[in-house]
Amino acid sequence: MAEVSSKELYEFKKTLKELSQKRGRGTELVSVYIPPDKQLSDVGKHMRDELGQSANIKSKQTKKNVQSAIEVILQSIRLYKQPPENGIVLFVGMIPKGGPGTEKMEKYILEPPEPVTTYWYKCNNEFFLEPLEYMIEERDTYGFAVVDRKEATIATLKGKKITILSHLTSGVPGKHKAGGQSQRRFDRVIEDAAREFLKRIAQHINDEFLPLKDDLKAVVIGGPGFTKNDLVDADYIQYEIKDKIIATVDTSYTGEFGIREVIDKSTDLLDELDVMHEKKVIQRFLGELRKDDGLYSYGEDEVRNNLIIGAVDTLLLSEDLTSMRKTFKCGSCGHEEGVTVKTQSEADSLEKRCPNCNEVLKEDSSELLVDDFVEMAEEMNTAVEFISTETEEGMQLFRAFGGIGAILRYYVGH
Repeated sequence: MAEVSSKELYEFKKTLKELSQKRGRGTELVSVYIPPDKQLSDVGKHMRDELGQSANIKSKQTKKNVQSAIEVILQSIRLYKQPPENGIVLFVGMIPKGGPGTEKMEKYILEPPEPVTTYWYKCNNEFFLEPLEYMIEERDTYGFAVVDRKEATIATLKGKKITILSHLTSGVPGKHKAGGQSQRRFDRVIEDAAREFLKRIAQHINDEFLPLKDDLKAVVIGGPGFTKNDLVDADYIQYEIKDKIIATVDTSYTGEFGIREVIDKSTDLLDELDVMHEKKVIQRFLGELRKDDGLYSYGEDEVRNNLIIGAVDTLLLSEDLTSMRKTFKCGSCGHEEGVTVKTQSEADSLEKRCPNCNEVLKEDSSELLVDDFVEMAEEMNTAVEFISTETEEGMQLFRAFGGIGAILRYYVGH
């Protein structure tokens, strides 16, 4: 994906999520994808053709709404001499706010993070988002296997998500105490069984990784003994996968613990991965937490106060934060109060009174708590890191610290 900041990616994902929840009463929501090399005059001609075709729509209301949306698109593309560098995507349509007659025209114009490759015009009861969702999907996949003579586990890491694909056990016998010919014969049995197990591991690696080869960036093999080296040195792994093996790593464990260990030990190799970056940020935060005079802060109120005084160097926000920040205002004296709520019904049930004139405060504005914190961070030139809950560290931030943490510029006391 094109280079975009963590905040830009968060904003783009948030917009897509909002768009995915929009529904029209009929097939009247219009989506248009315009590649950067597409002539806007051709798009205009196509839109006028569609305007003519829309006269055939049987439902009068749907026909009126589709025609209105196309007119808005025609007006919007006239503002451009040519499409932007990555093209442009327009979503236009009448969105109902309640019962019949509550529809309002909504228009969204997006410049995507990657070039639009195909011209699309679609009418439906929902917006056509698949091409944009594909752009922000983590497509780079890393393959891992941990092996010894007794078992093997094969997994992938895609974005921040670890997926266990296969777990095999060998049935290779242990050491035999007898001597003489019996011992030599038994040793051959063990070696044959070990070799067959290597072949079986390799077959599973081929079966699991070959379908992913276009997105498979690298493979790392780990394990506590020499079995991993025997596997890599043999010719059992298909060459397209074998060429992607970048390292063998010593681990203390096999199984799922071994997979997590080999990923941790591959940090330097996979340094560009978001999951590794997240781990480092959270580990830095937790490291400060362990110090008596640590540069840390957590929880909404404490972090908010430290942002206001400019003490926050890096703000950590969980991607799973859904709370809203509401501002309540007094109609008489103008007194304002900010309140964080988890749901709109919680906000509706609040009855806050003005401390000056005892009047009931009315809701004046509302935004996502995340957006409120991002705005404060931008004012103070504070870096923002959005942390997923797909890693243990990310889940720890969400559960133990309320999804809000900070690494400070200077010590402010705790």
